[in-house]
Amino acid sequence: MKLIKLSLSLFFAIFILSVSNNAMADDYTNTIDKFNKSDAVKPFFNAAYGYAVFPAVGKGGIVLGGAYGSGRVYKQGRISGTATLMKISIGFQLGGQAFSEIIFFQDKRSYDEFISGSFEFDGSVSAVAITAAAQAQASTQGTTAGASLGPATGKQAEATYTKGMAVFIHTLGGLMYEMSIGGQKFSFTPIN
Repeated sequence: MKLIKLSLSLFFAIFILSVSNNAMADDYTNTIDKFNKSDAVKPFFNAAYGYAVFPAVGKGGIVLGGAYGSGRVYKQGRISGTATLMKISIGFQLGGQAFSEIIFFQDKRSYDEFISGSFEFDGSVSAVAITAAAQAQASTQGTTAGASLGPATGKQAEATYTKGMAVFIHTLGGLMYEMSIGGQKFSFTPIN
């Protein structure tokens, strides 16, 4: 039994590190461009005080799971620091997945809250999934409104800020079955 747990832990660690380490400098620009092409996301780029971009977040688990990604934080269009995203969860879950994530800060207050140290989403925040010609919603831990929008749908998505933040994800690959408890935690390091 210990060997199985060790093997699964090793697989999980390798999966997350390989996905997250593939994010190069150009991936930030490519990720921002990908999200900016969505009609649902474009208004947030025009009006947000700032945003955090995570080009590749790896997520996986078998009962015990987790996620990890590194990103950049932007304040009024300029890089203000780096951030890491971590999540540990327990519950029914199986598989692995990679996705990009962007978090918009509506105002200075929400930006300051995010960069204040170790920030964690509460259960009221959900992420709107941006996918091509499909409609879906992914939650970080809980329920809120939002509809996804792909370039071929022609429908208008309704995405709003919750507590000053709006979260969008774009699935890069993998398959994950999950009914788990756990929220995303972030840490911020300013660029001097």
